Amino acid sequence: MVVEVMNFRYEEYPFVLFSVSHLVAIIICLGCMVGLFVSRDHVQGSLKSVLKWLLIVLLVLSEVSFQVWYIINDQWDVTINLPFQLCSLSLYLCTIMLISKSYRIFEISFFASMSGAFIAIVTPELFFGFPHFRYFQFFLAHLTIILACLYMVWIEGYSLSIGSLVRAFLALNTIAVIVYIVNRITGANYMFLSHKPYNASPIDYLGEYPWYLLSLEGVSLLLFLLLYAPFYLVREKRRGNR
Repeated sequence: MVVEVMNFRYEEYPFVLFSVSHLVAIIICLGCMVGLFVSRDHVQGSLKSVLKWLLIVLLVLSEVSFQVWYIINDQWDVTINLPFQLCSLSLYLCTIMLISKSYRIFEISFFASMSGAFIAIVTPELFFGFPHFRYFQFFLAHLTIILACLYMVWIEGYSLSIGSLVRAFLALNTIAVIVYIVNRITGANYMFLSHKPYNASPIDYLGEYPWYLLSLEGVSLLLFLLLYAPFYLVREKRRGNR
């Protein structure tokens, strides 16, 4: 079975958007998020440290297994495997964030990771379905990215300001410029800056290239505002109670 699920035969393990296996993955991801929220007050002391390092191990394992799988199948390529997709960048940022507890890294990680990973789980650019290795690796990686960000908020008590939103938005655009240059040099499509995803995605409704890039700017800002809204509402409520 291990050998079978490690191959590149797409037709043997097709991924179908909103199929039973996809919906199950979404439900499990939502369940883990709810579980972390419900148990947030009980994650203290050594348990908090265990959870943090579990998330770090899962993040690292997700990336290492992804790279090793491509190498084993002799498919590793600079147009696919460099860490310049948004979720790949998020994975590295979240790992650094958990280890360093840097607030600046948290600001960027939260906005970029939460928006990108949520969309990836709901509309993944995934070519291998259940029970292929990539199915499990994909959803585990994106779920862990989200849980790492929520851990910093619900367990470590980090919060965000409107300044955090602005800094994260500027950082994301700076990263996009660098990734665009990488795409031009390598012929890749990291962050979908060269063309739309091959699988169905929300980007399909944002116009043709290159105009959908401008639409993505607006969508990203809207998502950032939605992610910031709970922090703003909580802050205003606390002020009202004083």
